[in-house]
Amino acid sequence: MSSGQYLNAITENATRLGMRLQESFSEHTRDLSIPRTSNTIYLEGDEKAKDIRRQLDSNSDREKLDAMKRLIAFISKGRNVSEYFAQVVKNVASQNLEIRKLVYIYLLRYAEQEPDLALLSINTFQKDLTDSNPLIRAMALRVLSGIKVPMIGSLVVLAIKKCAADISPYVRKGAALAIPKCFELDNSHLPSLIGILTTLLNDRSPLAIGSVAVAFESVCPTRLDLLHQQYRRLCKILVDVDEWGQVDLMNLLLRYVRTMLPRPIIGEDGEELDKDVKLLLTSAEPLFQSRNPSVVLAVSRIFYYAGPPSQLSKIVQPLLRLLSISKEVERVVLVYLHMISRTAPNLFAPFYPRFLLRTDDLRQVKQDKIKLLLNIINVDNYSAILREFIDYADDANDVVVSDAIQGIGKCARLIPESSQQCLNALLTMIKGGHDVVVNSAVLVLKYLVQMQLAATTSFSTETPTTSSPLTIISHLARKIDDIRHAQARACVLWLVGQYSASNEPGPGPEGVSEWAPDVLRKVAKTFAQEDSLVKVQAITLAAKLFVLSPNDKTLSLLSQYVFSLARYDLNYDVRDRARVISSLLVGVAPAFLANGADREARAGVVLRREQVRLVLFEGKSGHVDDEATYIDDGALIGSLGIVTGKPMRMDGLLPDWLESGVESSLRDVDEPAPLPAPVALSSAQMRAKGVASPIVLTPGGGSSPVGSQSKNGVSRGPWKDLDKFYEEAEDVEEEGDEEEDDEDEDEDEDDEDEDEEDDEDDDDGEEGEEGGQEDDESEEDGEEDSDSTDAAETKPDSNGLVHTADRLNHS
Repeated sequence: MSSGQYLNAITENATRLGMRLQESFSEHTRDLSIPRTSNTIYLEGDEKAKDIRRQLDSNSDREKLDAMKRLIAFISKGRNVSEYFAQVVKNVASQNLEIRKLVYIYLLRYAEQEPDLALLSINTFQKDLTDSNPLIRAMALRVLSGIKVPMIGSLVVLAIKKCAADISPYVRKGAALAIPKCFELDNSHLPSLIGILTTLLNDRSPLAIGSVAVAFESVCPTRLDLLHQQYRRLCKILVDVDEWGQVDLMNLLLRYVRTMLPRPIIGEDGEELDKDVKLLLTSAEPLFQSRNPSVVLAVSRIFYYAGPPSQLSKIVQPLLRLLSISKEVERVVLVYLHMISRTAPNLFAPFYPRFLLRTDDLRQVKQDKIKLLLNIINVDNYSAILREFIDYADDANDVVVSDAIQGIGKCARLIPESSQQCLNALLTMIKGGHDVVVNSAVLVLKYLVQMQLAATTSFSTETPTTSSPLTIISHLARKIDDIRHAQARACVLWLVGQYSASNEPGPGPEGVSEWAPDVLRKVAKTFAQEDSLVKVQAITLAAKLFVLSPNDKTLSLLSQYVFSLARYDLNYDVRDRARVISSLLVGVAPAFLANGADREARAGVVLRREQVRLVLFEGKSGHVDDEATYIDDGALIGSLGIVTGKPMRMDGLLPDWLESGVESSLRDVDEPAPLPAPVALSSAQMRAKGVASPIVLTPGGGSSPVGSQSKNGVSRGPWKDLDKFYEEAEDVEEEGDEEEDDEDEDEDEDDEDEDEEDDEDDDDGEEGEEGGQEDDESEEDGEEDSDSTDAAETKPDSNGLVHTADRLNHS
């Protein structure tokens, strides 16, 4: 065979083998219900939907399952397949668990639209409530309570009540989860549901108690009096509940503590804590080691709202551990840390390196970290944090840049020692070319300058330095052309107008700083293109400069030009501001009014120059605005509002502490009496009570091992060989078998005699039977006396031991 033919044969065989493997794989995947290509096989057109009715009526479970998968796929695509309701209901009692699950999903979707047909399956669900499989019982209750047909409310209540007493904790858990559904269906059953909840609160299974807490919060959240008798037991069982049940149960117990227990007393002598509050803290503390972040956050919430300040430090390390779990968990934990650090910043101040920004952090995470760093900044760590903020000004996200620069300003306000370093950093940023950096730096400088100048009374007489407020203002005034942000330009104009007064002689107008008129000139040139916010501040700047130097002709004409432009502006806020201020300036210069008719028609009080200056410069007290952030003082840790940054209606309220609390005796429960201690009985007493004597195995040989002596020093007897013990036991068993055979023969003979003597009187028969029983008893007593020594070592059980009493009863 040539090489070419050989290669062709190999290629052909490989092709056949591949086709065979593909066929085998397709066949096996069909048996395993694994899609051969993709899940879109169940989303095909109507030509496939026509066979669904036939498949549902088929006797093959495979076809029924395929039809149900197609129906569920159509439901997921938003298609209405209620036309198959009758065929689906017929499969509700299918023996295939997968088919039954899909049928239950279908019924939950369309039972409300087809209430009459849905009632046909009620009997099946009620029958499934008595199924031997607890999974079937729980699933039947779940579907029965999920059918939103009000007329079956009473049946659902009865089913819940029945499952609440089920022996399976899984079924009782399903009963607890069905209570909110029934309450939503018909709230008139509330008294019955509260009774069932009271029963479920006594449940000793940790599997079901978490769902009971969920049902309690949904049905009767204010009936905390039902928890009096169960509070201490729920605290002790907390560590055994499932993870998500622990979260719900801890929230419920926290509400109970804040409602029913007294507030912890913190005094000079120490802390006084109620024993039940201490019980909750002690029971919840081990859950700090949970793998579920929600559980750790719930425990932190308990220690924050129910614990004394001395125990608040226990939440630090668990919360820090959660930061490295995932991005989503980190986002929530940072909000918790931000809220807690507002009241206890010293707890997290030593761990500030854990909150530094990373390059791959999300934008919101970076913002939260900046806020957190500002909460924990102090004299010891401000230099490192300030350097970080300066570096964050180069971030790629403009929002983060703005927050970082605002953080620099807040650092200067919180730590006075850092003011000089903050001002130098901000002045350096102004020289840059990035608009966001320059604008944010200007806004922050405005706040800092305003704060510093407000602390002095004669700022105009100070000697200017490189970092003095007036020097900063003059620097900003010269950079007005480079500042493009509307709010930043408005801030510069306000600073120039507010602090432009000067008593020193200069080249400019008398009483005005040399750099102030030039700022007004530049703004007047671009007045028509400016933002309305900038126009309003330009009008105010023109009025202030004119009041400071009313005799300067150039400044007067420039101010009148600005007012003329503002009088015909398209924005009504600009026009109104120009009209109001021009009216104030009538007493200083009547020419600011439009024409002579206006001057003659005008009536009212005319202010003098000193009064106008007082109104313009001191009419509104300066204040430092902080960054705008949503932090509601009433927001609770664990609420959705603090994560989203908006108030949420679904956030629960945590009640305030009671001064004295309810009576502690309400939580007292009669504990079951302890079992009596075992009492040693003698052999005679044990035989009298019918208790078998304990068997002692002794090895052969003369010497006994350690422990063969009793406490009083008396020997327990010679030890016997274990092989000898089993040999004796086998001999005794053989003898017992022979005795049983003899007894069977005697019984047969007695039966024959009884048949022959049927004509005798009943009394004679009874005397004969009693005599026979006495003879048997005497024989047994004789055997017991003769074999009393050996009987104690007969009939070994599964452990190789012999029970004398059992042997005697058997014989």
